[in-house]
Parts: sequence; C-alpha cells; structure tokens
Amino acid sequence: MESLVAICDTLIPSIDGSEVGHVDDGVAGYYSASASQTGAPDRVARLISERLDHPKKWILRAAMWSLSTWIGSLVLCGRRSFTSEFPYFQRFCRLPEKQREEILLNWASSYFLLLRMLFRSIKLITSLVFFTQVDEKGKNLAWKAIGYNGPSSDHSDHDEELNEKKTKKKKPEEIFGPLYNGIIDLKNPREAVVKKLTGHGFRVLTQKRNKNGSSISDPVMTIQCDAVVVGSGSGGGVVAGVLAKAGYKVLVVEKGNYYARNKLSLLEGQAMDEMYLSGGLLATSDMNVVILAGSTVGGGSTINWSASIKTPEHVMKEWSENSELEMFGSDLYRKAMDVVCERMGVQCGFVEEGFNNEILRKGCEELGLTVKNIPRNSPSDHYCGFCCLGCKKGQKQGTSETWLVDLVKSGNGLILPGCEAMEVLYECQNGKKKKTATGLAFAFEEEVYVVESKATIVACGALRTPHLLKRSGLKNRNIGRNLCLHPVVMAWGWFPEEEKWPEKKKKSYEGGIMTAMSGVVNTETKTSYGETVIQTPALHPGMFSGIIPWTSGEEFKSRMLKFSRTAHVFTLLRDKGTGTVNSKSCIDYNLNDEDEESLKKGLERVLNILIAAGAEEIGTHNSEGKSLNVRTASEAEIERFVREESSKGLKDLAGQICSAHQMGSCRMGIRPEESAVRPTGETWEVGGLYVADTSVFPTALGVNPMVTVQSIAYCIGLNVVDVLRRKI
Repeated sequence: MESLVAICDTLIPSIDGSEVGHVDDGVAGYYSASASQTGAPDRVARLISERLDHPKKWILRAAMWSLSTWIGSLVLCGRRSFTSEFPYFQRFCRLPEKQREEILLNWASSYFLLLRMLFRSIKLITSLVFFTQVDEKGKNLAWKAIGYNGPSSDHSDHDEELNEKKTKKKKPEEIFGPLYNGIIDLKNPREAVVKKLTGHGFRVLTQKRNKNGSSISDPVMTIQCDAVVVGSGSGGGVVAGVLAKAGYKVLVVEKGNYYARNKLSLLEGQAMDEMYLSGGLLATSDMNVVILAGSTVGGGSTINWSASIKTPEHVMKEWSENSELEMFGSDLYRKAMDVVCERMGVQCGFVEEGFNNEILRKGCEELGLTVKNIPRNSPSDHYCGFCCLGCKKGQKQGTSETWLVDLVKSGNGLILPGCEAMEVLYECQNGKKKKTATGLAFAFEEEVYVVESKATIVACGALRTPHLLKRSGLKNRNIGRNLCLHPVVMAWGWFPEEEKWPEKKKKSYEGGIMTAMSGVVNTETKTSYGETVIQTPALHPGMFSGIIPWTSGEEFKSRMLKFSRTAHVFTLLRDKGTGTVNSKSCIDYNLNDEDEESLKKGLERVLNILIAAGAEEIGTHNSEGKSLNVRTASEAEIERFVREESSKGLKDLAGQICSAHQMGSCRMGIRPEESAVRPTGETWEVGGLYVADTSVFPTALGVNPMVTVQSIAYCIGLNVVDVLRRKI
C-alpha cells in the first residue's frame, strides 16, 4: 500500500494552485488535492483485488511488492532510485516526487513491455477512480473545477420528497420500469420464487436430481420451459421476445443485475461497476486495446450510444456471396431490419446537436467531406449525454424497453438477473455421437439451478459466449477465434469558452452522444476493409482521464481543467485482422500492419476535421502527449504536427486503442471447418443449441452493430420457433 499510495500521489499530486496562475477556490482545492488525500489509493486497491480480471494482473502485485524494497526499487527504477543521502538506495515511496515522476515517465516509454503495461494499467485505474469517486452528496472534489456538473435534476428527474409523493399514486411498474413484473429475484424466499414461476406456467421441481452426462449435481431447483436464453442484450433479448410472443415459455438467464429507472444513479463510477463487463476494466492480454461491453439486463443496448445503423448493402452482399449465407441476401433479412428499427423507434432527426457532434459536422463541412445524420433509437429531442450510464427516462429503446417488455407482457417469459451460466446441458441420443441440448445449469451466489428446455439459446456476447460453449464441452476449433474489435483511435480538440461558436453553454459530455458521422463506405465499393467511420464518443471524466496521455502531474491536472470544452472525435475501422477469446480474462488481439495504417489515415482525417472546426489546441492519445496550439502555429507547423502525430505507431501501448464492438468469435458459416454455427444459428455439434449475438458475425461489420445483431437474432428466433412447433 505504501508503494501504491506513492504511485497514485505521483500521478495525481498536490499542487500549489498559486504556482500555476490565478485560480478560484474550487480550482485551488482541486490542484491541492492529491490522490491519497481523497482516499483514492484504497479504492484503487479494492478495484485491483476485486474487479480486475486480467492475465497480467500479477505485474501489479509483483511491482507493488518489489517497490516496497530497496533492491526491488533498484531493479524497476534503475539509477533514479539513488539519493544523495544514506543509505543512498531508497524504496520507491521514500524518493522525492520529482524522481518518482521521472520513473513513471520512464516506465511509460520503456523498452520493456511489462513496464509499459504497469504504467498504463495503474494510470488508467488511478485516474478513473480519482475522477469518479463521490461523497455522500454524490459530488466529486474535481468536478466543479473541470466544468462537470454530473447528473442534473433533469436527468435524475426527482427530488426525494417529491418523488415519495409521486410514487404513492403510481403502480410499481410505473416506478420501477416496464420489466418489474417479469423480474425474479432469487434472494427472495424459495416459496415466493416458485409461486411466481408456476404462476407464469413454468413447471418447477424442487427435489434434488442429477443430470446424466453433466458435472452438475444436486441443483436446488429444476425449472422446465420451452426455451432458455442466456443473455438479455440485443441478441438474447430479441430472441426471447420473439419466442414469448409466439406463445412459448421462455426463461432469460442474465449475469448482470437489473437496474430499474429509479435505481439508475447516472454516476460514472457506480454505473461502470454495476453495468459494464468487469466494471469497465477489461483489456486485451497485451493491454493495447481497452474494451467496453455491457453486463446488465438489456446488455449493451442499455449502455450504448444509441446509433442504429442498418447493415450496409456491401456487407450484406459480401456475407451472402463470399460467406455463402443466403439469409443476408434474402427479403426475410431486410424485413427483419425494418421490424427491428420500427420496434426501437429508430429515427434520424435531432432538435439540438451536442458539442462533439456539432464540431464534427462543422469540420466535415469546412473540408467538403460527406457528413450524415446517425439514426438513433431515441426521440429527436433526446438531448442527454448520459445514456452510456443507462437511460433514466426510458427514452432510449434498448431491449429492456422493447423486446424484453414484449416478453413480460406476453405472460410467457421471466428474467433471472444476477445468475451466471455454468454449462449447457445436452445428451447423446441412443448412445450415438449426435448430441441434443436439454437445458442449462446456472449459479446464483452459491446455489446451482437447472433449466430443462426444448431449445437453448446462448447470447452472452462475443467475449463470453465462446467461454460458455467451451466449458460445456464443445470442441469446434472456430469457437473463440476470428474475434473482431472495430479498433478505435481518437484525437481531441480544445475549444475555449467564447461568445462565438460553439455556444458557450455547451459542454463536451452533454447532448446526443452520436448524431453525426462521416466516412461511411460507398455502397458500390467491393470491399470496405481499410475504410473508417468517423464519429464521436461518450467521455465522462473517468474515462476521459483514463485515456488521455500523462506527462506530469501538473500537466495532467491542467489538461483536465479543459475537460468540458475538449471535443473528442474517433475513427473506427472495419478490421481485417482478428483475435482469440482464450478465456474470460484472456483476450488476444494483434493489430495487423494493414489495419494500423488504415487507422493512421483515419486519425489524420480526424485531426484535420478538428482544425477545420476551429480548435485552438489539438492532440492525440499517443503516450508522448504532444499537443499544438493551432491559433499561434504556422500552416507549415500545423501540417507537420498532423503528419507526425498520425504516422506514429499504435501498437505496443504507444497509443490508446479502444473497442466498444466485439464480434465474430463464433462465426456463422456453411461448413464446420470454417465456422462455429450453422446458417440457422444452431451449433454444429449440439442440436437445439443456438447462438444469437454478435459472435456469429462472419466478419467485422464496419458500423455500429445494434441493428445488425438484432436483425440476425430476429431471424434465428424465427428458426427456433419453427423447430419448437415441430417438437410440440
């Protein structure tokens, strides 16, 4: 802990505000507060111990232990661990702040990858904690100084006393959301759980029984239904809704918890811990790509950025012809996209555009680049910016507001949150090799439950579905392979508050997260690999601070002061290279040279867009942390900066790559040698076992995948309905 405190205080030190110019009391308090003074190191330690699940986690433990000894500090810090006073060799925590700062910078650019990983991980976690931790009033010491207001009363939509008066007149589903009647909390007494299940037409066996051919024994309860769906996001939620509306009894098993509208805090730290996979602390095994994925009822559709783009024509053609998947060339698939978009209320307009998107649009127009409105599954007047933390008003039409509502209203389905699928159950028919799925075993806390079903649908997402299938004994070599991540790199531009455009009142974190995009491939193009889509992200203080470069404690704090007027624009690539999901914590992904060059070209365009929009200062997320004042630089200096920054390498932690879309790890195909599932979504090895999430994508998609995965899931759901009709 001494070592950790010293590192945290080096990253976020106490600074005398008077030394950095005239500041008000709020900014002075922000400058003077170190990480340890706010209790951040303790929270960092808990996060590392309890939430961080990464194959290189041992680096953090080994480093903290080594730095607590003088000889370990000598090994990790070299000559910088020397002092002029006896005993000359010092433990890290005893070194002067200036030397500790030099050591961290040395780690950031070290020849040794493990040291670069150490710096990147501890910097990301420390800054994330410092800028998201809140007091009993839900406020953070730094927020006022950096211009962040947190969730407003408009977002939270209630004063507690007023809310209490309102709730007395409302029905439970109006208070807690439309899924209230369909949620089963297994913490409730066993009799209440059984009553709710049987009341919805499910048969429940409470006596203990073993499942032949499975490692599962002595379940506390066996539930019988027509179909069990693992996952409630854009894949599982759609299939569950389709099956329930068709009249079949459907049980949805979801690892994440259910957060009703009135339970959403919209606080970044809390929301990430509750609704993101691994609390948002997920990265590839080399830490080169930070990965964001949903883990809550509604999955990614609950915390995504609303973009609802149909499958591009050239991708449908490619999947239909090159991958020989007839579905993508069929009228059924086109109809599925229409049904999905109608169910989500997808529309293209907006009443007012937010800060980031306004800048992207203006920059593109100034350069003569095509810029389009992004279709969204939210109303045109939805000016939020907090939808990445859940939608308090229920206006964003994710699966928890659409397909899962259909499930609940049908009376045929129930949702079990907080339950982790252990393995798919199946049996061999008459001693033959052919296997047929018979259900699922899942765990709730320490207890094991079994679901017996006629069909089993796995929709855990591209990062978790392979693990469940492998753990269930499936051997197809394509399970876990061919992972695509839509790698993203960003650039930033600072637009100080002025009377002229952009409006003084606008903040970087407010407004619709995505309303404008550029660079979408022409539908006549034969291939879209190497082409990029340019859009804007949702970055609240925690993630913003986690990904921007760190060159010194003072510079880092000063950079964060510009948070609310710093626009970020990213370039997203349809990647040709792929990775592998080896386990829940081990995700390998190596950016190939061709993809890296494409991202560099996209980054160059993004920098030019920010310049054209009128940014005063620009920069990228390269670890060197260079920036340029555009207003004082000459044209030659600007061109040189753009050229140099966009040509820098992106591998080996030199830059920051992010991913919010994961796909392809159980891809669909017509031959088991090349794919993990059949064109119907059924696995090659086990009959009655289907996969219906982004993992079945034949290749990377190239645009935001919500409409595509829901359309595929809709078609797979219809396939399952046909099978169930024949069985029953």
